[in-house]
Amino acid sequence: MRRDIFQAIADPTRRAIIALIALQAMTPNAIADNFNTTRQAVSKHLRILTECELIKQEQQGREIYYSLAIDRMKEVDIWLDQFRKIWEIQFHQLDDVLSTIRQQKNEK
Repeated sequence: MRRDIFQAIADPTRRAIIALIALQAMTPNAIADNFNTTRQAVSKHLRILTECELIKQEQQGREIYYSLAIDRMKEVDIWLDQFRKIWEIQFHQLDDVLSTIRQQKNEK
């Protein structure tokens, strides 16, 4: 079952796991060592992240390593991009207002 990516990143623990493995692949135990929770709880979060294909697992000998599937983060970036554009427009408008205020002060 493929889960919704936004449902997966809504949880702060899952976001923390994503940030943790963004730079290097880690085993479930290494990931769990960073949280004040049970190994089973971390496993559940890993399962959800795997089901929505945000992380991938790779077997190396007896160990399983989890790493970020960066391509899937693109979906989040695309969704956020619409808001980035709105914010940029608002910041440009604010810049214009501030420039006008500065100009008026300088003219006085």
